[in-house]
Amino acid sequence: MSCRRLFPILLMAPAWVQPLQAVDFVHEVAPVLKTHCAECHMGTKHKGGLSMNTREDLMKENDDGFVLEPGNSGKSLMMHLINSDDEDERMPPKGDGLDPKEVEIVAKWIDAGAPWEPGFTFKKQAYEPPLKPRRPRLPPAVGGRDHPLDRILDAHLKTQKTVRPAEIDDAAFARRVHLDIIGTLPASASLNAFLSDKNPRKRSILVASLVTDRQAYATHWLSFWNDLLRNDYAGTGYIDGGRKQISNWLYRSLLENKPYDRFATELIAPPAPESAGFANGIKWRGDVSAGQKVPIQYAQSVGQVFLGINLKCASCHDSFTDNWKLTDSYGLAAAFSLEKIEIARCDKPTGKIAEPYWLYPELGKIDASLPPEERLKQVAELTTKPDNGRFSRTIVNRLWHRLMGRGIVHPVDSMSSEPWNEDLLDYLATYLVDQKYDLKKVIVHICESKAYQSKAQALVSDDESKWKYAGPRAKRMTAEQFVDAVWRITGTTPEKPNFNPPVDEGSVLQVRAALMKSDLLLRALGRPNREQIVSSRPNDLTTLEAMDLNNADTLSKLLEQGAQQLISRHGGNTSAMIDDLYLQTLSRPPTGEEKRLIAKSLTAKPDVATVQDLLWSVFVLPEFQLIR
Repeated sequence: MSCRRLFPILLMAPAWVQPLQAVDFVHEVAPVLKTHCAECHMGTKHKGGLSMNTREDLMKENDDGFVLEPGNSGKSLMMHLINSDDEDERMPPKGDGLDPKEVEIVAKWIDAGAPWEPGFTFKKQAYEPPLKPRRPRLPPAVGGRDHPLDRILDAHLKTQKTVRPAEIDDAAFARRVHLDIIGTLPASASLNAFLSDKNPRKRSILVASLVTDRQAYATHWLSFWNDLLRNDYAGTGYIDGGRKQISNWLYRSLLENKPYDRFATELIAPPAPESAGFANGIKWRGDVSAGQKVPIQYAQSVGQVFLGINLKCASCHDSFTDNWKLTDSYGLAAAFSLEKIEIARCDKPTGKIAEPYWLYPELGKIDASLPPEERLKQVAELTTKPDNGRFSRTIVNRLWHRLMGRGIVHPVDSMSSEPWNEDLLDYLATYLVDQKYDLKKVIVHICESKAYQSKAQALVSDDESKWKYAGPRAKRMTAEQFVDAVWRITGTTPEKPNFNPPVDEGSVLQVRAALMKSDLLLRALGRPNREQIVSSRPNDLTTLEAMDLNNADTLSKLLEQGAQQLISRHGGNTSAMIDDLYLQTLSRPPTGEEKRLIAKSLTAKPDVATVQDLLWSVFVLPEFQLIR
């Protein structure tokens, strides 16, 4: 079987393939729906049995049947009612109805599958998180499980009448924690040593050893922060000077485990040019909207990255999704701007000049009389104050999501949403502050818990509104983790990286995918375009990504070279080859049946094409690609 023929396995997996969004729901669709449908179908009003507060509500059958047929606007009742000439039938019943442009937007949205912003609701939120984190009282330990996170979660599971998940075995734990902390699969020798170790504290010892591997840790988490800080090694603005890298500063900060409050301060109020690329954003060429200008980008970026709030809507008009106002975005932008900036509403100047303003005045104010560099120091101080729970909660929620597969607040940039466990979120937020903003200590604390070391939960529904905590969620390998694994297993790691980080003196740089410019393979595996902030990558391949992966030659060539190396390494010993491959990729030996079937296919003297197919078939296995 050729390598290409195995890709239907990937393409047929429905959970991995998602439709592409053709329209901007928040900025294009939501305003139309709110303007024309709110009076009858939003909030507490559900005329005709139809609620449009959430996508789940909209997709339910009402008095007239189903309103939408996702992917087919022509057969959707909503479009029939919008376009009807019958005054008794047309929706909305009052006014002139939708204009042609609005009709086109709704039709395109339905044809795209009616995509909906995660966590978005038209219903006014009743929950408002307190600004200052609480220090929750820990429930009593049950069955000797005295780790603070386990005490909180065991009590939570009891309240939910949910069975506590079983613990994963040592091999699964080693694979999970290696990928989560340093981004690579455990080497066969170290895995075997760990499995044979009888020390009851060996899991904690392993966690500690992984976080002290400064270079591996920094390289792995570089991708997380590059996504979040929209930093890259090539792309829009880097050639013409409209954008500056922060790569050296960022890698050094991770290598030194810089306290998170100082890390954030140096990005919000850059003390030197090497960390200024985040605050300065991208100077787009040509005409841009008011919301794309650098001071507004600053407000949006600080709000999203460090506070988990969405100021993008409020950069054009008062937000549809929360309580942020246009003046809030412009107030934070004015703190950054060298010049006075005029407030624009939907790109139309209002004649009003923005005044420097802090989003949470109960924490303090920005002195408008100070020069910009001093104002930014105030922004940084107000952002990182221990009493600013938005700051500490946002980062621990991101770490929990990264390690456990789903945030305590979901989605991670909707920190105004109610967490599924307030005590858990506030405990971690106060723990971070107590540990002097040491992110490694938070990671270790989570990984040492029985909760982290539990089996991944089996999802019974894709409906996020029905989700309940029952253990970690399986995560798909990142593009960088996948490529690193392929390189190491096939012996095809490049000799030089595109980015040479400032490594420890005397250490040898390990080339990793995180240090490389994006290419077709990395993009096909989900590395995002970093012109926008990406706080979490989708756990599923899009249709386009799967097609790119299917048609790219890069992976096929890597596996061809890897096949040659495997044959040479094992000298035709197919049994040893199979054992080695399974241990390296899946952290387990093959079952008797697996080994029998593979050995039968390989024959006594396997050729390159056959071994190439074997590698391909292993790398597309969900067991390989998922961290669970």
